[in-house]
Amino acid sequence: VLRPRSVPSAYGELNTRRVLRVEGIDSLRAYFFAKATKYKHSIMRARSMIEKILKTEEEWKKLLTSAQYRIMRQKETEAPFTCVSDIQPEGDGTYHCAACDLPLFKKETKFESHTGWPSYFAPIESENIEERADRSFGMVRTEVRCARCESHLGHVFDDGPPTTGKRYCINSTALKFKADNKNGGK
Repeated sequence: VLRPRSVPSAYGELNTRRVLRVEGIDSLRAYFFAKATKYKHSIMRARSMIEKILKTEEEWKKLLTSAQYRIMRQKETEAPFTCVSDIQPEGDGTYHCAACDLPLFKKETKFESHTGWPSYFAPIESENIEERADRSFGMVRTEVRCARCESHLGHVFDDGPPTTGKRYCINSTALKFKADNKNGGK
């Protein structure tokens, strides 16, 4: 994990608080490649940049509830069929990351998977989540993380509805629901 600091380079001071994600290239190399080539702007537009939130574990402990900290930072899993009550709200809206408020899933992508955890067939934007290989507990799975704060959300499986074939199995404690504004105003 990159920690916020300045790195001297041929291009002046680089603040590593802004992390670039370019397929197959680590963030620092991506920065220098983009900076050194005429393709700088097209590369940065090709992959949406999400400003990373970097906090110490002590800062996360102060920000999150104890259950959220265990699940989102220590990668624990809530027990099945114990989802928090506000995860089944009425009306349209969006599920956001409980740690950093990044929009993750629209309510209309939620479906009943009979697994005991909230399931969604697609994220609101693919760049809002990160998928990483997870080989814990003797299994091979794909972990889902928030792209902004890198908090653990759950896992994605290839047994979802025909719409996408994906089942994003997400811990309800990692989400907070925000209802759509019905009157279009503030």
